[in-house]
Amino acid sequence: MADPARARKLAVRIRQIVSAAIESQIKDPRLGMVTVTDARVTSDLREATVFYTVYGDQAAVEESAKALASATGVLRSTVGRQTGIKFVPSLTFVADIVPDTARELDAAIERVRHADAELANLREGASYAGEPDPYRRPAEDDDEDEDGTDGDDINGTATADEEAGDVSIRSRSAS
Repeated sequence: MADPARARKLAVRIRQIVSAAIESQIKDPRLGMVTVTDARVTSDLREATVFYTVYGDQAAVEESAKALASATGVLRSTVGRQTGIKFVPSLTFVADIVPDTARELDAAIERVRHADAELANLREGASYAGEPDPYRRPAEDDDEDEDGTDGDDINGTATADEEAGDVSIRSRSAS
């Protein structure tokens, strides 16, 4: 088992070497516009997986996959010469699905934005199903008494008995 840091460094170096070799050494006409996006090396440094994307349609992706499969030996020997390690890892090329996933997420976000805008349009003219204030409030008492006065004494202030009249007091009898 190799150090994980060494495996990461080797993966970065393999990615650089493979992308440069694809650009300069591989002359296969089936090879489209290939971009090496990532490389991963197992912890024993025996196998390397190289992730790539291809600009174009599904046919271009398939043709590029065939071209990379046929060029694996040349690319592996180039990696071995430029890294100088004792055991050169075997290379496996895998089409990267991250750009497709990103496109699907962008489409999903756009659908949610449209649905949110439709909901906002529906919400503009809507009103509450019940009363605007659903909480119960105590009943409002009229400030005027039966005699036409507002219950204040001569100075304009209410007496303590009048204020206490709003609260019902119950007493318990001893029977």
